[in-house]
Amino acid sequence: MTIPVAALQGFALLSNLPQVTISHLAQQAVERVFAKREVVLQKDSALSSLCFLLEGRLQGMDFTMDDREVGLYFINPGDYFGEVAIVDGLPQPEFITAVARSRVVFISRDLIKPILFASPKLSEAVCTRLAVRLREQVAQRRILGLSNPLQRVCAQLELLFMASSTGQIRVMNAPTHQEIAIMINASRETVTRVFQLLQSRGVVERDGNDLRIDNPKLLRDVAAGSQPLG
Repeated sequence: MTIPVAALQGFALLSNLPQVTISHLAQQAVERVFAKREVVLQKDSALSSLCFLLEGRLQGMDFTMDDREVGLYFINPGDYFGEVAIVDGLPQPEFITAVARSRVVFISRDLIKPILFASPKLSEAVCTRLAVRLREQVAQRRILGLSNPLQRVCAQLELLFMASSTGQIRVMNAPTHQEIAIMINASRETVTRVFQLLQSRGVVERDGNDLRIDNPKLLRDVAAGSQPLG
């Protein structure tokens, strides 16, 4: 299936490429559809493409030495992934799985890598993205070091929330309790109990697919361990 040029122009990383370049990429790109829970990229595979998410939601995942699932990060529409293996030429470092039905665009590494490295702006964008991922992983390790599940949930939400266009603090397309559980090394039941407590204290509230953070200061204080909530 030929990818529309407009679809590629919708990805921030590619939006400023010359028309002739992006048209060539569109002719060579491949789109695939993945069902919920289907593996998009296998860990340790020889990655041959840079990938872009058109629709749906993905999650970077790995397993501990004792085979427990660990959620690492989410990939939302407009994001790209697989850049680590594209840059260093080594195998894919983690699993990427679909947490909803997803449409993914694959652009050949041999085609995209020279374009990325020839443009200082694109190279800077990729480096900045890698730095963001690194900081997120450092923050994630700090969360896993917290002994209190309430703190871990609040710290995870703090890592995910952002201000909306109206100024409200929200977690957009909030992850499920199970998805949060595997990110913070807790059971789904524990996460559900924490959410019930947070909702009863007016800290968070579901709003469609989003999670509204009504008391971000209290959430931060609980995450830091400076404010008990029990």
